[in-house]
Amino acid sequence: MRVGDDGSGELFSYVDLEARVRRDHPLRAIREIANAALDTLSEDFAALYCRMGRPSIAPERLLRAMLLQAFYSIRSERQLMERLEYDLLFRWFVGLGLDDAVWDHSTFSKNRDRLLAGEIAGRFLAAVLAQPRVKRLLSSEHFSVDGTLIEAWASLKSFKPKDPGAPPSAGDGNGGDRNASVDFKGQKRSNATHASTTDPDALLYRKGPGMEARLCYIGHGLMENRSGLIVDTRLTRVSGHAERLAALEMIEPWGDRSSAVTLGADKGYDARDFVMELREVNVRPHLAQNTSNRRSAIDRRTTRHPGYAVSQRIRKRIEGEARP
Repeated sequence: MRVGDDGSGELFSYVDLEARVRRDHPLRAIREIANAALDTLSEDFAALYCRMGRPSIAPERLLRAMLLQAFYSIRSERQLMERLEYDLLFRWFVGLGLDDAVWDHSTFSKNRDRLLAGEIAGRFLAAVLAQPRVKRLLSSEHFSVDGTLIEAWASLKSFKPKDPGAPPSAGDGNGGDRNASVDFKGQKRSNATHASTTDPDALLYRKGPGMEARLCYIGHGLMENRSGLIVDTRLTRVSGHAERLAALEMIEPWGDRSSAVTLGADKGYDARDFVMELREVNVRPHLAQNTSNRRSAIDRRTTRHPGYAVSQRIRKRIEGEARP
């Protein structure tokens, strides 16, 4: 029979949030692992907060909310707070009740920056990887690495001459209108002579010839090859050597063992100095060969082994995950 469409439901609900999330939902296992890792960080949280002052957002809830933002590709804190307002699954995962007020997006951002400044995010990742349910999924022998450009939250209008005495260029937006239009055509700008006034650490960089230059950073990720899990990350300023330096820093602790480990990467890492440094720390360089008008640093000593082809196939996982 047909059911009428007369009302929006009862005024009161007696169903617990725990009962509204199905038993086989993937977030249940993730929440258990995250909570176990957060329990180990209690002393680290206590060191960041004083005993007096206004109550802040619980750091455990903050980190769980940040996980949701990454899982569901939510673009801003404002949108994340909106989802927390009406999404029961999000409220359950973060730890908010049905009647709990959602935080203001600016308050959430300030509290998040406090955790990032205290390097809590890195400790949280390490605590998750140390959980028994996660540790048994990790490989300690085979890895892949990749980097990707992270666009800075700085406008190209903020990229201005470092010399305060330099005369402003035409249309540089220095007039009374803060958001005046800017025409950069014909102007020569470089990191040596210009810097962003809103994010001085961001540098102008282009991914390849003929591509647009942007103010950005480089994000680096190290993946173990068994389950495709990220085991280490870095964020660095852009340079031609940043990817190789970060890769060496991330893989070096894993190479301190009797048997050699492998590291897969694309042809951008094929440099003679990098290959030599990997071998010095007991890491076999399973790098893609770069033979464009040059001789590759990877020779038959590496490519003849069946494991080289396997590493080249599996490294495609992190290249897909690292795209912005």
